[in-house]
Amino acid sequence: MDKLSEDIKAEEKRLYEEYKARLAQIKKVQNEKEAVGQVFTKGLLPLYVLYILSIGSTNGNDISRKIEERTGGMWLPSTGGIYPLLKKFEKENLVVGEWDDVKKKNQKIYTLTEAGIKELQDKKALLKIKMEEALEVFKIIYKDLYE
Repeated sequence: MDKLSEDIKAEEKRLYEEYKARLAQIKKVQNEKEAVGQVFTKGLLPLYVLYILSIGSTNGNDISRKIEERTGGMWLPSTGGIYPLLKKFEKENLVVGEWDDVKKKNQKIYTLTEAGIKELQDKKALLKIKMEEALEVFKIIYKDLYE
């Protein structure tokens, strides 16, 4: 093998290793973004869906839209996450879902039950202090990193 071929092989190997390292870095960032998203989806979404339903009965698409409106477009939860949550709430008797047109079954309108209202009140009370603490921690970290 001549010198040129060896140089080409060495450069190919270097580029491949650089590619693998960059790909691993991208995957790490994606995983971190997903973890942050799960805080919203798994932690806050159930509570906020109950809250939205406490304002008035509605369907899953409208719940997503209302959350987007209330958060100024910063959070638009997927209906793919909302509808399974509503089914779970139905099984737990926290909501009642009724078809707007029984024959056509276009959309199901969900209404908070008394048990759902109690669940919302209990979760709000339970999470209030934790949310206040989390906000303070975020303020400290934000200040340390960006100010």
